[in-house]
Amino acid sequence: MKNIFFLVGERSADIHAAEVLKRLNKLDLECNYWGIGGSKMQQQGFEAIFPFEKFSIIGFAEVVKHLPFIRKVNSTIQKEFEIRKPDLIILLDYPGFNMRIAKLAHKMQIPVLYYISPQFWAWKKKRIFKMKKYCDKIAVIFPFEEKLYNKIDADAEFVGHPVCEEINFRYSKKEFAQVYNLNENKKWLGFIPGSRDIEIMRILPELIGTIIFLEVIHKGKFEFLISLADTVNENHFRKIIDPIKDKVKIIHETYDLMKHSDFIISKSGTSCLETAFIGTPEIVVYKISSISYFLAKFFINIDMIAMPNILLGKKIIPELIQNEANIKNITENIEKYLLDEGNYLSMKNQISTIEDKLGNKSASENVVKIILSMINETSDKI
Repeated sequence: MKNIFFLVGERSADIHAAEVLKRLNKLDLECNYWGIGGSKMQQQGFEAIFPFEKFSIIGFAEVVKHLPFIRKVNSTIQKEFEIRKPDLIILLDYPGFNMRIAKLAHKMQIPVLYYISPQFWAWKKKRIFKMKKYCDKIAVIFPFEEKLYNKIDADAEFVGHPVCEEINFRYSKKEFAQVYNLNENKKWLGFIPGSRDIEIMRILPELIGTIIFLEVIHKGKFEFLISLADTVNENHFRKIIDPIKDKVKIIHETYDLMKHSDFIISKSGTSCLETAFIGTPEIVVYKISSISYFLAKFFINIDMIAMPNILLGKKIIPELIQNEANIKNITENIEKYLLDEGNYLSMKNQISTIEDKLGNKSASENVVKIILSMINETSDKI
């Protein structure tokens, strides 16, 4: 029986890895899948050796606070590698910790596939040489990343972006309106505060303040929709939104929220790329600790953080970061784009090219082909 270890540290990567596991499970293979992963992976028969929630750590300062836990996980994984002797290690994103595991696996002569390469091109560029050294294969999700790795003779392959095959919708707009009792004559404002508790604590209060302010100055003009991820503490979430609980609708179908809203206010990350891919105009907001922000400013080599903007090569989607992510700025940008038809259509037209830039490859299918080749299995059944 083949023994394959996965390490996934956050919700979107859990979804991406689950798609890969789903395809693997359809094949007639004798494989054991285990490691660190979330509920979506576990639904595919994945064995999680640590609670997934503990890995929702972001920012430099946050990692420092959790060093004892990180050391414990690192030690446990090393012991598990020695006992279980995995045939392949698959790492997804989560660079700070995954690079440690890649180095450990390399030392133990265990093959490593890194799926969803860390965005070292945006900050620690020299670390791509460590990727080459410690990883046997790198499956990248943006075409320009393949070119970057090929320049240093790393074995990298563009497999396609997972959002191209993962986005699906449960409801039509009319059905969505009926399910959540929405007024179709109003503008629908969708808020996506994040999938981590720390994002909720930092970002959601500003969004709640924005909703209160908008309701005062544009009374009755908007429907306010807020996504609730299954990875956040619902009690904390509801406590924050309590002042406006009668003014908002809590949405669990995030893709439907992205598609049917007239405008989205999204935290930075996968959700803002998904929103642009779907074609809904948006603004991006994000907050981290002051120390993490200071260090990020020192290391990051690009002047944009939203992936749609990076792909387009210019700041089409407003980015409100740190102190700029406040009620006044969020409100002004909503009014500038949602309430001005010219600005709104201009953004909508420019983000419409995101789908073409990501291509139409099936990322999960291509990753499975790579996995099969690395564990010496045939790909004829795919």
